[in-house]
Amino acid sequence: MKKVLVKTLLSVTLGIGFVAGATTHSLAAEIQGTKTAGENLYVIAFKNELPKDYEEVIEKAGGRVVKALPEVGGIQAQSDDPAFLRNLKKVPSIEVASKEVPLALNQPATISKLAQTTAINEQGSLWDAQWDMQRVTNNGKSYEIETGGYVNDEGETVHKAVVGVIDTGIDPTHPDLQKNLLGGRNLVPAGMDETETGDPNDIVDRNGHGTHVSGIIAADGNVKGVGPDLGIRTYRVFFSELALTLPSFIIDGIIAAANDDVDVINMSLRLYHTSKTIIEGETYKTTADTLLWKRAIQYALKNNVTVVGGSGNESLNLDDKNEVTAYLNTLYEPYGISLQGPTTVVPAQMPGVINVSASNKWSKQELAFFSNYGNSAIDVAAPGGDFGAKYTETFDPDTADFTNLILSTWPRYLGSDYSYNAGTSMAAPQVAGIAGVIKAANPDLKPSQVSAIIKQTAIDYGKPGQDALFGSGEANAHRALMNIKK
Repeated sequence: MKKVLVKTLLSVTLGIGFVAGATTHSLAAEIQGTKTAGENLYVIAFKNELPKDYEEVIEKAGGRVVKALPEVGGIQAQSDDPAFLRNLKKVPSIEVASKEVPLALNQPATISKLAQTTAINEQGSLWDAQWDMQRVTNNGKSYEIETGGYVNDEGETVHKAVVGVIDTGIDPTHPDLQKNLLGGRNLVPAGMDETETGDPNDIVDRNGHGTHVSGIIAADGNVKGVGPDLGIRTYRVFFSELALTLPSFIIDGIIAAANDDVDVINMSLRLYHTSKTIIEGETYKTTADTLLWKRAIQYALKNNVTVVGGSGNESLNLDDKNEVTAYLNTLYEPYGISLQGPTTVVPAQMPGVINVSASNKWSKQELAFFSNYGNSAIDVAAPGGDFGAKYTETFDPDTADFTNLILSTWPRYLGSDYSYNAGTSMAAPQVAGIAGVIKAANPDLKPSQVSAIIKQTAIDYGKPGQDALFGSGEANAHRALMNIKK
């Protein structure tokens, strides 16, 4: 008899500018722990395309090229020379350069010390526990219109659309995911930890997050995804079971997915961008990171790829950028970190990205308590789960109801085939799955058209019309597909 593992990915705090759930007590450890995994790395954006002599340019400035990103005119470089940035400023072809700060996706996190691991018996289909999928698919009616593929005369699944998942990887042996997994790439270089050899085919999920996200999109087994016949390509950009990464890895993932002709990219991740981050008295400008993020997303859009991102889990009003900065400064102060300038969420608030907030099981007027929001920020909502109405009101762990969380696949080698989790990390792939089945139904649609259909057919929760919590409403696969059918 198998077990379903109950975990929580929820958090109202974050680690070093990256969310999906780090807790404050682990922040100092994350800063210290990541220094050895990416010491003295820099992101450099050239004004136009990479010059032919870019390696020589970097060497003359006192560094070496680690990774080239020619599609966006950028590189990642390493240097131990304290004058490296000053030297780069003298190069006319370089637009901006900045030091790269390692980021942590510390999953699973806990809420109010709610760190229990609960197990329930699993026997066959778990559809009855998938309240989110029942709602998004209108109790499976969307499958009657489009599943993302079909079985041919040889009994093989033909995928009519493919979703690229930029995340922690995947369990490639999971029975609910195997038939839809089309491979992918490992974008983590050798030496980032003791398990990293630089093997481009090593897409094995060390953490669980990416496997859970992938199941929401395209599981077909005891649990179902939004498109149970959609293809999945995974792009592993996080290393170690703590899930650490660098911004350049994610940028590389966006480019790789676009080059592999995926139809949709899901990024259940987010960074906070400010003009300056000061750590232990040292200033890090993140302008180069943000510029290359923008270029990478525009590259994907030009390659006809719809891009979806989660809004973040800090209960923040993203319309008030200074309020967000103040909140983060309060959080970071004990660790010697301060931020300066207005703050935005990357990639969700970048042009062309569908920004998703997290709705819950029990209310059509309230978001999941942790979800970020903002009238000008949120495009649509999707089920992200929480611990129920009583917990939201009291934050009493004794009132937590895990059946309000999102059930999906989990790496079998990490203790269970399935887990319950929550966050905007779970909401974004619901929308990515909807985008995938829309593209399967009509491959000629452009990203802007896919986005428009998702917003136009969303169920209008919250205040009538566009609102700060749900945007256009809660996304719905059945309504979107019915719109195309007409």
